[in-house]
Amino acid sequence: MSDTKQKIWTKDFILIVIVNFFIFTAFQMTLPTLPLFVQEIGASDRWIGIVVGIFTFSALLIRPSAGKLLDTKGRAPVFLTGLALFVISMFSLAASFTILMLLMVRIIQGVGWGLSSTSAGTIATDLVPRKRRGEGLGYYGLSGNIALAFGPALGLFLVNHISFTMLFAICGLLGLTAIILAANIKYDKPEKVADTRKQKESYPHFDIVERRALAPAALLFFITVTFGGIATFLPVYTYEKGFDSTYIQFYFVIYAAFLMLSRILAGRLYDRHGITIVFIPGSLSIIAAMILLGFLPAPIYLFVAAALYGFGFGCVQPALQAWAVNRVENNRRGMANATFFSAFDLGVGLGAISYGFVAEAFGYSTIYFSSAVSVTLALILFLFIMRRYRKEVLNTAKIS
Repeated sequence: MSDTKQKIWTKDFILIVIVNFFIFTAFQMTLPTLPLFVQEIGASDRWIGIVVGIFTFSALLIRPSAGKLLDTKGRAPVFLTGLALFVISMFSLAASFTILMLLMVRIIQGVGWGLSSTSAGTIATDLVPRKRRGEGLGYYGLSGNIALAFGPALGLFLVNHISFTMLFAICGLLGLTAIILAANIKYDKPEKVADTRKQKESYPHFDIVERRALAPAALLFFITVTFGGIATFLPVYTYEKGFDSTYIQFYFVIYAAFLMLSRILAGRLYDRHGITIVFIPGSLSIIAAMILLGFLPAPIYLFVAAALYGFGFGCVQPALQAWAVNRVENNRRGMANATFFSAFDLGVGLGAISYGFVAEAFGYSTIYFSSAVSVTLALILFLFIMRRYRKEVLNTAKIS
């Protein structure tokens, strides 16, 4: 897409936003309910972490291949294959009644999610003008945020009225809707083979990451560790605290509302002023949220933490993604997105698995104090990167 075309809201961009909304809604409905499902079949906190974590690790392992295929074979086959696997796995969850079956299905689901989410992010990048990429990706991310606003709450509400089997079947139907809509998108063709070979000469080693996306990916990793602790254990933690189930539903709604607000503002700020103006306040906001969750003496702290976390994550995630993609050529966008989202998966997966052991040994509150330390490390790393690569970082958003 030519950079002279500054329009964001094209037909295809609207379609990818809607598709992303449906797959994220299905995903978010299962996010807080799967730990409850694992408990229902008689497993411990350790297994909760493993069930959540194995999904992210299978997604992580497939993302490098997804990035290569996107850059060489095109967007459509990778995207539609990923969506199909994701839908099949959702329906299969409805028939999973043992830990072994659940683990197998979650591995397949992770592969589908890795293919589809990497593809969707790359397709959105294709459709957004480069000079408005921070803003455009912020808007694109809103589709997932809107799903987050009611997906977890809807999932928790439904499991109080219907079976887990019915819940997972509904999620599968949402995925089918996404496939139908995705089939109507006009996808960019891959770059010429000559360009791809030229890139391989520049990267003679194992082409499993885009090295120019590693700095923003590393920052994202330390931040998304917190997400693994929240998504996996916050519902169980609040129940242990004696909070009513509606409180955790309100948490996700408040979190999503502030996430949406900050995404719009942060994307524009990134495009005009660079990443520093959004990353530092966003990181500090997440740190404050984790500390509040660690103490959590009353429900009001849960709601304040939701607002702070939503604001912070909405600031840093789209800016880091835009930074990662803007550093590479057009025929490396798929690999850049794969590297970026691999860091997301790795952070969530390690967070979920490691915090399962932390919860058993030290209690749930330790999860969130540890998460505050992780984000502090991200902030320190960012300051180091800024000091070493200040000129490049400041100019990234202005490259045309």
